[in-house]
Amino acid sequence: MRALFLALPLLLANTTADDPVIPPTIKSMLDSAIASGSEGDVAVIVKYARTADPASADLVVKIASDWRNDRLARANQRIRDADFFDLVKGHAELGGYVSTGNTDNIGITAAIEVKREALEWRHKLRLQADYQESLNVVSRERYLAAYEPNWKFDDRAYLYGAAQYESDRFSGFYDRLSLSSGAGYSAIKSPKVKLDLELGPAYRLTRFIDETKESNLAARGSVDFGLKLSPAISVSQNASAYLQDANSTVSSRSALLAKLFGPFSAQFSYTMQYESTPPVGRQTTDTTSRAALVVDF
Repeated sequence: MRALFLALPLLLANTTADDPVIPPTIKSMLDSAIASGSEGDVAVIVKYARTADPASADLVVKIASDWRNDRLARANQRIRDADFFDLVKGHAELGGYVSTGNTDNIGITAAIEVKREALEWRHKLRLQADYQESLNVVSRERYLAAYEPNWKFDDRAYLYGAAQYESDRFSGFYDRLSLSSGAGYSAIKSPKVKLDLELGPAYRLTRFIDETKESNLAARGSVDFGLKLSPAISVSQNASAYLQDANSTVSSRSALLAKLFGPFSAQFSYTMQYESTPPVGRQTTDTTSRAALVVDF
């Protein structure tokens, strides 16, 4: 493709700006770019064709636009015709971690994330468990289950619902249920970068280790950022906050994912969870560093 770009001025030397059709050289490169299926290559050809032969620029743009629209229509039709599990993607993690805060130890972590992306609906599910036992004494035991459906009423805007269950007696509570609904917006949406923002009201119910219970209304906000540095390496940053009169919670997770081979990847992550008013004797901040083997499915 680069060689064709370099040769473009010479190849067009015998064409004139008055030609009513696309010059053969430009048409050939445009056909090659379309055949490759690369949006980037097609965009580059359209850009240079406008400069090289303005007379045919509108026709080049129309051909490229028709190709994109047809490609999108066929992709949407495939999604409509797909079975439920055809659109399900996810990954499983298994690894170890080092934690500081209310517990200082090394342990085992396991997680599974599942996502189903359709034209109007997106469903996300995450299950996670951290466990540590030393000399038959459990020193860490944390479980999390989170489910979030999204209804996409626009190319970027959507409404969300969120339900999350946590259990972490070493942080002072047996059970914590968080429910929320609100609006989300995909501020950045590209093959290499994504940024989703969410904001809405929430309700939280907590059962502490002393058997007392607490329920509160809260405000929930979240940020989901992803960046693909190369075909094999990507980074992500997920953060959420529940702000309320009683104990507020802020959590974040930073991760680096490196492809190994086939469906296998290595992941290194750092998680921080802050509780503004933890139970007596508990620290406000827990951090966890994890290294895990990830399998895509």
